[in-house]
Amino acid sequence: MKVMTVFGTRPEAIKMAPVVKALKAEDGIECIVCVTAQHREMLDQVLDLFEIVPDYDLNIMKPNQTLSMITANVITGMEEVLVKEKPDLVLVHGDTSTTFATALACYYQQIAVGHVEAGLRTFDKYSPFPEEMNRVLAGHIAELHFAPTERNRQNLLREGISDDRIFITGNTVIDALLETASKPYEFEDETLKKIDFENKRVITVTCHRRENLGEYMAEIFSAIADIAREYEDVEVVYPVHMNPKVREAANKYLGGIDNVHLIEPLTYQPFVKLQSKSFFIITDSGGIQEEAPSLGKPVLVVRKETERPEAVDAGTVKMAGVDRETVYRLAKELLDNKEEYDKMAKAINPYGDGKASKRIAQIIHKH
Repeated sequence: MKVMTVFGTRPEAIKMAPVVKALKAEDGIECIVCVTAQHREMLDQVLDLFEIVPDYDLNIMKPNQTLSMITANVITGMEEVLVKEKPDLVLVHGDTSTTFATALACYYQQIAVGHVEAGLRTFDKYSPFPEEMNRVLAGHIAELHFAPTERNRQNLLREGISDDRIFITGNTVIDALLETASKPYEFEDETLKKIDFENKRVITVTCHRRENLGEYMAEIFSAIADIAREYEDVEVVYPVHMNPKVREAANKYLGGIDNVHLIEPLTYQPFVKLQSKSFFIITDSGGIQEEAPSLGKPVLVVRKETERPEAVDAGTVKMAGVDRETVYRLAKELLDNKEEYDKMAKAINPYGDGKASKRIAQIIHKH
């Protein structure tokens, strides 16, 4: 059986790397790897870390690329690859424009699609944008749905997906996280080398989503600045996204504060290390909501909604919204209330046991 995996961004690569490894280890499956390079540099860092050499590289990334450009370039680029290889199944992951465009290209060639991390929903087509609709549309093209949780399965059933095409596997990001965390690593970043992780409480921040740009980001960053100024034993570390608008806001609201460190984006391995040494994390990232609880780290999500409500239900994550007062209050609570902190830090991660990729490979083989 010829199975092609297609991905194009750093988060996709992290979550698909263990799937590629599992497929290559499964007898009777020929695994072909195609990358779109929707994110070039960040993608390459993950490929190097997990020692993945793509069979095909569409290299679509262009300066100031629009969503329309990404979608069109992936569809046309994938058509040539699909016609040449004629895979039996193409695996896509999650909610990127690469995912939707690849699924559509496969549909045009009448090639079956498997959707890894299927069934996540916010039920708001403009948040996250365009990810929510990318995920929904790819899901309705797919033949096989690898859902991380029972809630994801229920979402798919409500949309008319046949139950015999849905498989609960856990989330492959836990596979990648546990493999990476098991490897020895020392920080190379000069700022991180100087931080006293033993005696300081480190708050790691990530914030970059389109829907948070502007007023919401100003509110979030102002709350973080308030916390940093109030607590002398706190160090805030923010690997700032490359988006110029994010960088401008970060420097405006967080620059010049002694215990706030605005650093360059980290590759996956040092970021996993940073998460493991943090006190808690403030983020608008989806993947971190899944990763950090496996490391025993509470997460405050600075978004209005999440497609990962299982973490909220489990108590590993709290929705902090995008209001300065709420973000400040919840961060302060974790710093001042040990009982509340322990309740989040010791909650059980609902996203799996690190064996999702192996399950996916076995299901594909059997199916």
